[in-house]
Parts: sequence; C-alpha cells; structure tokens
Amino acid sequence: MKPFMDMDFLLNNETSKKLFHSFAEEKPIFDWHCHLSAKEIYENKAPENIYDLWLTGDHYKWRAMRSNGVNEKYVTGDGEPFEKFEAFADTLTNAIGNPLFHWSHLELQRYFGITKVLSKDTAKEIWDESKAKIAQGGFTPRELIKNSNVYALCTTDDPVDSLEWHQKLIDDGFEVKVLPAFRPDKALHIENDTFVSWVKALADVSETKIESYKAMCEALKGRMDFFKKMGCAASDQSLTAVVYAPASADELEAIFQKAMNGESLIKEEIDKYQFETLIFFGKEYAKRNFAMELHLGSMRNNNTRMFASLGADTGFDSIDDDRIAFGLSRALDTLDKENLLPKTILFTLNPKDNYVLGTMLGNFQSDEAKSKIQFGSAWWFNDNIDGMKTQMKALANLGVLGAFVGMVTDSRSFLSYPRHEYFRRILCGLIGAWVEEGLYPYDEKALSKIIGGISFDNAKEYFLG
Repeated sequence: MKPFMDMDFLLNNETSKKLFHSFAEEKPIFDWHCHLSAKEIYENKAPENIYDLWLTGDHYKWRAMRSNGVNEKYVTGDGEPFEKFEAFADTLTNAIGNPLFHWSHLELQRYFGITKVLSKDTAKEIWDESKAKIAQGGFTPRELIKNSNVYALCTTDDPVDSLEWHQKLIDDGFEVKVLPAFRPDKALHIENDTFVSWVKALADVSETKIESYKAMCEALKGRMDFFKKMGCAASDQSLTAVVYAPASADELEAIFQKAMNGESLIKEEIDKYQFETLIFFGKEYAKRNFAMELHLGSMRNNNTRMFASLGADTGFDSIDDDRIAFGLSRALDTLDKENLLPKTILFTLNPKDNYVLGTMLGNFQSDEAKSKIQFGSAWWFNDNIDGMKTQMKALANLGVLGAFVGMVTDSRSFLSYPRHEYFRRILCGLIGAWVEEGLYPYDEKALSKIIGGISFDNAKEYFLG
C-alpha cells in the first residue's frame, strides 16, 4: 500500500518521479486565467482563520457540502466560521475520488505543514493548528502568491474596470506580474437584463455617448487600448456555443437599438449579435496581440430558486450538451480569411467535445506562434485526474502536446496554486508511463523541454513573447 499523498503522490514509476522532481517541481507558475481580485492583492489583508481562506466564495466546496446534505446555513448562511469548516471537513471524508479531497490536503501540507487527514474528528485540531500558523504571518495575498513561486497571473476584468488596483500594484513595486485580462461577457450577452446599464457604464468610463452599435464598438476599442497599456495579453469569453449567424451592419444596429429600448430579443437576433460581436473582438484582439480564450459548454444558474436567493457563481452550474463544431469553425474561418485570427485557446466544459476541439486546432495553425490555436486545459468539472488525462491524451493524439500552455487555477482562492502541482504530477505520471511502456524514448533533453514547457515555459512565451 502506498502512503497517502507523500512526495511521490500520483507518480507511479521511476520515470514519472524523475520527470516531476527534476523538471516540473521547481518551475515557476504562470497562472494565465484566474478570478483573483487585484484589489485584494493590493490591500494585502491577512486572514483570521482557514475559513477566510477556504470557504468564502468557493462554490466548488459549497456544491460538495450540499451534496453531503449540509444545511445552507453552514454553506452560505449565517453559521459560525468553525461550524462551516467542520461541515466541510465532514463532507471531505465522503468526497473520495473528488479532486477537492486532494486539493485540500495539498493546501494543508504546502501552506500549513499539516499532514493529518481532515475529517470531522480532526477538524478542531486542524482549525487550531492552522489558526496558530496564520497568526505567525505569511498568509497575506502577496505573501501567498510570492511563496507559491508565481511568476505572473492574469485576473479577469470587465471592460469598464478602471484597473486602478493593477496600477497601484505596479506603483507599489509588487514583484509578481498581476496582469489584467479583458472579459467582455456583458458586451456579448445582449440578452441579459444588465446590458443597458452596462452600456451606460461603458459610456461613462469612456467619456463618450453611446447611442449606436458602432459607438459601442469604438468605446470598446478604447478600453482594449487601455488594457493593452496595462499589460493585458489575454481575453476571455464565456459562451455555451458559438452559433454561426452572420448579420449586416443595419441588422446589428436594429438589434442594438431594440435592446437599448428594453424590448425582448428573439434567439435569432441574439445569435446574430453575439456572432458578429465575437468577430469584432477577434479582429481587435489580433491587432493588439491578445490571446482569445473561448470557454464553451457551460449551462449556468440552473436552480431558479437558489439563483434568486444567492445570485450567480454559487454552485448551481453544470455542463451543457450543445453542438459546437460548425459555429466555432465558421467564426475562426471568418477571422482567418481576413488574416485577423488571434492566438486562440479553446476550452470545453463537455469532454464529449475533446476531439472536436482537438481536431479544430489543426485547421488554423500558423507560424505566428507555436500551437497558435491551443486546446485549453481540463476546465472546471474536468480538472480532476481523469479529466486532465483525457484532455492531454486527446491533445497528444491529435496535436502537439509538447507545445501545450498548461494549467490554470481558474480560482478565486489565494491557496489554489497547488492545483498546478496536481496537474504537473498528473502530467509527469502520464508521460512517465508512456516512456516506461516504450512509447517514447527516455531522452532527458527532450523530456525536460516538454515537461518544463507545459509546466511554465510555453505559457510565458505564448502570452508574453
């Protein structure tokens, strides 16, 4: 029997151990997609306890706790912090096979030096031990980022964001690059109730009148220029699927005016607006060398009652099963025909589409960047052992795994960086097994480049050149 989560966790042969400890373990982290707050990084407040670090805003944990029958009082309600922590500890015992079990224990080991297994029985002991550790210092956001060997991270920012906290971090001389990423979902989702108020906010921050679709696009160009000056190298769009629905300028203007007047839009109008607006963004990203991330396949806010009570991003999203190939192909081709297809990273939440994306990549590659069109890492419900292996195997079978830009935390937690270690261990376990099986030669020079590249180097080159 192997020990629980020892130094060779997930490394099941000598080659895997060599690959991880020699070529991956000490590599810096480029966390190119996360949801950390630049404001919180700048303010740099120390937490009071592990609840502050672990359970505030973490819908992964909330979702698991609900599945374990925990009352909402101890999930997002007014339960005491320790009571919520204890409820999570009790949940974790039943979460065998869930990546939360591994992430949580990696975080306890790496940040607190705690090797005990968390359960309801050990919750009080671990609570007290972690609280004492926090009191000793080293747990402010900046300390956690630096001590996690982070080279750079990309936050997720609305076009109307002032980026004032990013600027303050620069002025303050924070060593780690905290780069904004352009997230125009509120511009894309014209069907949302917030669209009109968002356009007004865009007008305010741009100091211009927005009375037409063209004027909105001009304002967005100005915001992209501002983001570029602030170091932005990536954009992010969340769509269930890309629907191919070309539209004329007159049609777009009519749809825009209808939405601004508070009128309901039909699906065809929404599709036309989203397709042409995505094409607009893609062209502008290409001009500014922003990588375009497309997150596809999520079905959000499924529980109407809980959405009304708690709002979005609280643990009630799941995987959609829409068809994605045709519309995505036409969008990429539309941009490519004008030689304005930006570097693009394709994510799918539904693993049924791994081979769809894995083959789509090869249609639009060029020498502008190594694997200019990337298959994004196993995302959200897929960032587990099976999901990561499946995604990497699909990419290896269909593309060039050695050019992969690797893992992201996609997280709001300052303790989430061991997810990179988790990914690297899975990567080294997978490639180590191939070497041991005689499927790839034991060539240390080649393997060190592949492992080091996927762990860090490829992302640095892809986003920052």
